[in-house]
Amino acid sequence: MKNQPDFLHLDTAAAEPLYRQIYTRFRSAISEGLLLPEARIPSARALALELGLARGTVEAAYSLLAAEGYVETRGQAGTIVTPALARHAAATPARTPRTRASPTTSAASAMPTPLNRPFQMGLPALDAFPRKVWARLAARAIRATQADDMAYPPFAGQAPLRTAIATYLQLSRGIDCTPSQVFITSGYRNTLELVTRALLQPGDGVWVEDPGFPPTSELLKQAGMKLAPVAVDADGLVVSHGVATAPRARAAIVTPAHQSPLCVALSLPRRLALLDWARQADAWIVEDDYDGEYRYASRPLPALQSLDRDGRVLYAGTFSKVLFPAVRLAYLVVPPAQVARFEQISQTYAASGPALMQTIVSDFMNEGHFARHIQRMRRLYAERRQIAAEGLAAVLGKHLRIDPQPGGMHLVLRMKGRHTDRALAERMRQDGMAALALSERSVLPHAASALLLAFTNIDTPQRARELGKRILRLM
Repeated sequence: MKNQPDFLHLDTAAAEPLYRQIYTRFRSAISEGLLLPEARIPSARALALELGLARGTVEAAYSLLAAEGYVETRGQAGTIVTPALARHAAATPARTPRTRASPTTSAASAMPTPLNRPFQMGLPALDAFPRKVWARLAARAIRATQADDMAYPPFAGQAPLRTAIATYLQLSRGIDCTPSQVFITSGYRNTLELVTRALLQPGDGVWVEDPGFPPTSELLKQAGMKLAPVAVDADGLVVSHGVATAPRARAAIVTPAHQSPLCVALSLPRRLALLDWARQADAWIVEDDYDGEYRYASRPLPALQSLDRDGRVLYAGTFSKVLFPAVRLAYLVVPPAQVARFEQISQTYAASGPALMQTIVSDFMNEGHFARHIQRMRRLYAERRQIAAEGLAAVLGKHLRIDPQPGGMHLVLRMKGRHTDRALAERMRQDGMAALALSERSVLPHAASALLLAFTNIDTPQRARELGKRILRLM
């Protein structure tokens, strides 16, 4: 292997898969400056031949590098290190050799990787996505494109996708809806904008969970809403707190399946109390079911909307967590009585997403790939959650306690002793990790101190322990 780079010596006896070793070594070479932006890397075929591996092994590593933004494919020009990374290069190219690891100058922190850092929240396991199936469906959709398909897509979304979503929700989430009630949007932010413009007025009070999802509050503020933070405990949203502090609010934004960020489920008594409040107050409930499919203790819970008998619940779903974020498609199920209103508003404000992407997603669903993918990911995430929890607990058990939780895509690590989550989260971010502090997601007094760490891309016990040791050095 005379042309093999020094950094690509692989350990065939290691437990880490070979594709993962290739990926890790390329990533480190880029972050360490051994491979510079715009540098060309060997083709998958050439490198496979050089390393004596199957071409698919190298392609899997390259796909992961491309998905995370490290490399770009330029057709006949080959694959190169992403040119945009030059903007993040260190101001002083000179590097001082290190004899031991330093938390503040590690390889991970030397190279900002905003697309995918360890513990990145909201990022599914991209390495497990069925890319070949997706590519086949995409190629077929492109070949079948007609002139009419290149015009503006329907404001509310393409009929085949709306039908596929309605069918899926009836079977998996217990939601009895028709395709006409389903509105395709370009993401959660677009969904919430559609709701506020259709049903609310500037100055209206809106319940938001505390702690909660910061973009929700920011979007509502921009729309002129008056926020009413409502406490969350082990049973989810404390409805009595909301009734006591903001009884005349016009809406509530909730995450009943896995509360964001605590991952607790809204109990049945609280669900019924919330529905009673909405009926009596003539208010609306937006059910943000961002990852309700991923429950590991039992089957996924039925949606809150399935209990609604008064047409007060709007169900918001997304493909970002179950497929991949770049798909940029979400959906909203509105009560039958509100269909005409949302059709009117969607003509002005909605952005249902590119028609081609809608076609691919609807085919992915209609041919059974979507349901199979969710089943596989549910098993995979249960395994990776256990791997991450056990690996981190083995290293950090004296300092952090991992909350038990029935589902979700991240862990909640409670701080012990005098440690504070904000300071540690900031040090972790400086060290190249994507930690979030729980206290930063709360405005009510007595905010808890904890780290929010996604586990979806932690695939080996060794990786979990390595990350745990990095955190330990920062404490």
